[in-house]
Amino acid sequence: MISTHILDTSKGLPAENVQITLEKKDLNGVWKILGKGQTNIDGRLSFDCPKETGDYRLNFEIESYFEKIDCEFFFLDTTIVFHVASVDRKYHVPLLLNPYGYTTYRGS
Repeated sequence: MISTHILDTSKGLPAENVQITLEKKDLNGVWKILGKGQTNIDGRLSFDCPKETGDYRLNFEIESYFEKIDCEFFFLDTTIVFHVASVDRKYHVPLLLNPYGYTTYRGS
């Protein structure tokens, strides 16, 4: 239901082996971990999680990625918080990343 991928726009290549955590906010406002994983060689990761409406967040641990490629960088990690309104569709949340900035969007 929820997937992501990371493109390192400074290199024009997928960012592989980036640790990502998916969390969902419960009714008490507490974030609960639904899954963890690393991006594959194509910079992609899919989470097998229950199809439920609610608030979710993805945390991308990008510091270690930039350290591994021996690149100066500014951001240590990136968190994207979003709302799932319908369980009838897949939610794809890409991250376009470079050492000094990032952007995201709701993909298809």
